[in-house]
Amino acid sequence: MGFSQLLAKLFGTKSQRDLKEIMPYIDKVKAIEPTVQAYGHDQLRERLQAIRADILQRGAEQQAQIDQIKADIEQTDLTEREKKYAEVDKLENEILALKEQALDEYLPEVFAIIKDTARRFTQNSELVVKATDFDRQLAVKFDFVSIEDDKAIFQNQWEAGGNLLKWDMVHYDVQLIGGVALHKGKIAEMATGEGKTLVATLPVFLNALAGNGVHVVTVNDYLAKRDSEWMGPLYMFHGLSVDCIDKHRPNSDGRRNAYNADITFGTNNEFGFDYLRDNMASSPSDLVQRKHHYAIVDEVDSVLIDDARTPLIISGPVPKGEDQLFEQYRSKVERIVEEQKKLVTKMLAEAKRLLASSDAKEQEQGNILLFRSFKGLPKNKALIKFLSEQGVKAGMLRTEAVYMEQNNRRMHEITDDLYFVIDEKHNSIDLTEKGIDLISSDVEDNTFFVLPDIGGKLADIEKEALSDEEKVAQKDALMQDYAVKSERVHTIHQLLKAYTLFEKDDQYVVMDNKVMIVDEQTGRIMDGRRYSDGLHQAIEAKERVKVEAATQTFASITLQNYFRMYHKLAGMTGTAETEAGEFWDIYKLDVVVIPTNRPIARFDLNDRVYKTKRAKYNAVIAEIEKLVGEGRPVLVGTTSVETSELLSKMLNMRKMPHQVLNAKLHQKEADIVAQAGRPGTITIATNMAGRGTDIKLTPEAKAAGGLAIIGTERHESRRIDRQLRGRSGRQGDPGSSVFYVSFEDTLMRLFGSDRMVNIMDRLGFEEGEMIEHNQISKSIERAQKKVEENNFGIRKRLLEYDDVMNAQRKVIYARRRHALMGERVGMDIVNMLYDAVAMLAEDFLASSDVEQLRHELLRWFAIDLKVEGEMSRMKADTLTNKLFEMVMDAYRRKVDRVAEIAYPVIKNVYETQGQQYKNIIIPFTDGKLMYNIPVNLEAAYRSSAKEVVKAFQKQVLLHTIDEAWKEHLRELDELRQSVQNASYEQKDPLLIYKLESYNLFKRMIETINYKAITVLMRAQIPVREGDAVREAAPEKRHDYSKYQSQKTDIMQAGRQDTRERQKQQPIHAEKTVGRNDPCPCGSGKKYKQCCGKN
Repeated sequence: MGFSQLLAKLFGTKSQRDLKEIMPYIDKVKAIEPTVQAYGHDQLRERLQAIRADILQRGAEQQAQIDQIKADIEQTDLTEREKKYAEVDKLENEILALKEQALDEYLPEVFAIIKDTARRFTQNSELVVKATDFDRQLAVKFDFVSIEDDKAIFQNQWEAGGNLLKWDMVHYDVQLIGGVALHKGKIAEMATGEGKTLVATLPVFLNALAGNGVHVVTVNDYLAKRDSEWMGPLYMFHGLSVDCIDKHRPNSDGRRNAYNADITFGTNNEFGFDYLRDNMASSPSDLVQRKHHYAIVDEVDSVLIDDARTPLIISGPVPKGEDQLFEQYRSKVERIVEEQKKLVTKMLAEAKRLLASSDAKEQEQGNILLFRSFKGLPKNKALIKFLSEQGVKAGMLRTEAVYMEQNNRRMHEITDDLYFVIDEKHNSIDLTEKGIDLISSDVEDNTFFVLPDIGGKLADIEKEALSDEEKVAQKDALMQDYAVKSERVHTIHQLLKAYTLFEKDDQYVVMDNKVMIVDEQTGRIMDGRRYSDGLHQAIEAKERVKVEAATQTFASITLQNYFRMYHKLAGMTGTAETEAGEFWDIYKLDVVVIPTNRPIARFDLNDRVYKTKRAKYNAVIAEIEKLVGEGRPVLVGTTSVETSELLSKMLNMRKMPHQVLNAKLHQKEADIVAQAGRPGTITIATNMAGRGTDIKLTPEAKAAGGLAIIGTERHESRRIDRQLRGRSGRQGDPGSSVFYVSFEDTLMRLFGSDRMVNIMDRLGFEEGEMIEHNQISKSIERAQKKVEENNFGIRKRLLEYDDVMNAQRKVIYARRRHALMGERVGMDIVNMLYDAVAMLAEDFLASSDVEQLRHELLRWFAIDLKVEGEMSRMKADTLTNKLFEMVMDAYRRKVDRVAEIAYPVIKNVYETQGQQYKNIIIPFTDGKLMYNIPVNLEAAYRSSAKEVVKAFQKQVLLHTIDEAWKEHLRELDELRQSVQNASYEQKDPLLIYKLESYNLFKRMIETINYKAITVLMRAQIPVREGDAVREAAPEKRHDYSKYQSQKTDIMQAGRQDTRERQKQQPIHAEKTVGRNDPCPCGSGKKYKQCCGKN
C-alpha cells in the first residue's frame, strides 16, 4: 500500500471529505421540504419575499453609517477624507460578511423553495397566483405570463434558444450537492448529462437575494441567451429580474439594465470587454457594470484554463496604421521557404538512401541528414511518415542527443546548411546566415536584415575622440537604424511562422476574405480574436486577403485577472479534476467532484495504436461501418477541421450519410447535436464541439448499445479527451469510447516516449497492424501529463507578466473611477500634492539648494514660498509636512477663490434664467489652454459653486490619466517584446520586465501628478459676466465604434504595429537617469537643474 493510499484509508479521500462537509446542508434541505411543499403558490412566494427582505436588511446599521459619512464628507477637511473613505470601505466589507452569513442560514430553505418551484412547474400546466406589479411587467414582455383580473397565470412552457420547451425537471440530490459547492465558491465537477444548468439555479437564486447581482458566465452567446430564457421563468416567478447582456449592444441602456437585473447572463468575453469599456468612459452615464460580486462560470475549464493565454484588448487606430511591410516582403519569404523545401526534400531522399546502407558510417551520416531535415521542416509530411518506420526515429533521437550536448555546442554543425531553423515545441524560427544571404541577395546592403550589435557599437562611439554633439548624433543614427531593421527582421520572422507553422483549416480558416482563428479546444471560430505581434497580418498576407491596419492598445486585461476581481467566484464543468492544481494555485478555487445520479455504464476501451495516420483512418472507417451496422449512433471526435473534412471525404466515398460539425459549420451546432443520438447516425465533430448541449439517445439507440465515441487522435490535454468520452454514458445510458492513435500524431511526435518507440521497433510493428494494451494507454497519458505541466508553467509565467500590469491597472482604474464619479477626487488630489511635496523635500535634503527648492515649488505649485535655510537640517517627514501645509493652504485659497468668483454668476443665472438652462459651460484657463467645463446649474447653485471646482478637477484628472495611461500601455507593449533579448545575456526577462515596468509606471505617475497639479494650481475663471454664460450641449454617449474588441495570444503579445517607424527607439533594460544624477547632455549640471526641468 502506497503512502497516498494509506492516508486515504486513514482520513478518507478528498471526495469523501468534500461530501462530508456538504451533506449536513442536504439533510437540512430534505428536512424542510415537507413544510415547503405544504405551502400554497402564494404562500411560497410570500415566504421567499420575507426571506429576501430579511437578507437585504442585514447590515442596515452599517449602511446608515456609510450614508452619514458620505453626507458629511463635503464638510470634512480634504486632508481627513482618506480616513473617512477607509472607514466606508471597512463598513462595506462588514455588510458583505453579514449578508453572506444570512445566505448560509437560509440556504436549506431557499434550496427547498427553488426545488419545489421546479416540481410545481413540472406537475402543473399553469400556476395561478396573486398578481404583483412585477408580474404585470412580465406579462407585457413574455408570453408565458398572463394577467386576468388580479391573478397572474404562469405557463409551464416557454421559448428558449428558438425552441418551445415544456418544463420537466426537478433537482436530484446530487444536484443539491453541486449547488452547495457552487454557493461556497468552489468548482463543481459534474459528468455530462448531470444537469449543470439546472444545478446553477440553486446558488444563483440564493445569492441573487442579497441584491448585489449574480453573473452567470457561458462560453458562447447561444448558451447565454438559451440559458437565460430556459431558467429565467423559475427566477421570475419569485420576483427576480433576469437578463442577458449579449442581447443588447455595448454601452446601451439595454445593456446597463441587464447588469442592473438580479441575475445577468452573458459570455466571458463581453463581461470582460464591458469592464474595459467602463474604464474608458468619459461620463458616469457611460458606465454599465455594477461591482463584481458573485459569478458562476459555466465550462470553467474552457474559460479559465483554455482562454488563459488570450487577454481581452480594446484597441484603436494609429496614424498610418495601414503602412506595413508584410506584402512587401512576402515574395522574399515565399522564395526562402521554397528553397528550404527543396533542400529538405533532397536531404530526406539522401538520408533514406544512406540509412538503407549496411555501412555504419553511412547510417550515421544518414541520421545527421535526417536530423537536419527535421530542424528545417518538422511538419513535412514525408518526413513524419518516414520517422514512423521501424528504428528511424530512435536513430534520429540518438543523433539529436549528441549535438545537444554541452548546451547545444555542436548544433551549428546541423543548422548551418539550412536557410532557417524551426523549433516546433517552442513555436520559434531563426534565420541562419545562409538564409540572410538569400533574402539579401537583391539588395546592396548585405546587413539589410541583420540587427546591429547595439551595445558594442554604443561602446565604440564612446571610445572615439568626438565631441558630445557628434556622439549624440551618431547614437541617434544608430538607434534609428536599429529600430528600422528591428521592424524589418520582425516582419520576416512573422511571415516565416505564417508559412511554416500555421496551416489553413487547422489553426485558422479563411471565410469572407478574412482569416478567422479556430479554437484548438472547441473547434469553434474565435470571432474577433487576432494573433498579435503582427502574426495575424502575416497570415493575412500569406492568404492574399486584406491585411488589417495596425492598432494601438487602449485597454487590456486577461480573463484570469478579470474573474479574480469578483468577491466570490464559482464554476462548473465536467472536466476539472486534472487541472485542480492550477485552479487552486491561480484562483484559489477548490474542485469538488460531484457523484453521478446513476452509475456510469459506459465502457472505455484501451487506445488502439497504429504506425501511420493512413492505417489509423482506415481502421476508424471500418469501425464506423461495424457500429452503424449494429444500429448504434456514432460520434467521431477530431482535433482539427482538416481531419474532420478528410474523414468526411472517406465516408462519402463509401456513400455513408453523416453530419460534420467544425469551425466552418458551427452555426448548425444545435441542430446537428439534436440528431446525433438516433440509431445509425454518424456525427463528425471536434473534441469539444457541442459543449453545453447533451446528446439524447432514442430508446432504439439505447437498446443497440448506446452512443459510440471514436476519438481519432489523443489531445495534448487529458481533460479534452475526458470531455469527448463524457458525451456518452449520460444519466446511466449505455455506451462505449475508444481512441485511435498513430505515431504520426502531433502528441506522439513531440512528446511520445522514446522507450515506447523502441518497444514498437523491437516488436517489428508493421503498417496496418494495431496494438492495444493498458500500458500503451498509460504511456500516452504520461505524454499528456508532460504537455499539461509545460502548459501550466507557461500560463503561470504569463500570468506573472500580466500581474505586473494588473497591479498598475488597479491603481490607474481606481484613480480614474474616482475622477469619473467625483466622490473621492478631492482625496486623490491631496495625495498627489503630498507625493509631489515629498519628492521635492527629498531632493532638497540631498542638495540643500534653497534656490532650487524655491524654483521647484514655483514650477509645480505656482506659489512663491519663503524657503528658510534651517529647513535643510529638518528630518524628511518634518520638512515634508511643513511644505505640505503651505501647499495645502495655497490650494484651499485657490479653490475658495474660484468658487467665490463663480458663485455670483451662477446665482444670477439660476435665479433669473434657471428654467432656461440645465447645464452651463464654465470657462477655465491655466494661462496656456482654455477648458470649457459643463456643470449642472442647480448643483452648482446649491453647493455655492463648489460643484464647479469639482467638475473642473474631474475633467483635468480624467484627461491627464487617459493620455498618460495610453502612452504607458504602448511602452509596456514594446518593453515586453524587448526584454526577451535579456535571455541572451543569461538574465531573467520577467525580472527585467518587473524592474523596468516599475520605473515606467513611476515615471507615468509623476507625469500625471505634474500635469494635473500645474493646471489645478494655476486655474482661474476669466469670465464673470452672466451674459457670457453658455448652455452646455446635451451629454453624448461615448462612441466605441472606432475601437476594436479582440482577444489575442499573450504568448505573442508585443508590438502590433509592424510598420517602419523612423523615430521609434527600442526599450532597453538599463538604468534611468535620476533627478540628482549628472545630466547626460554633458552640461555638468544635475539632471533636475538641466534637461529634467520639463
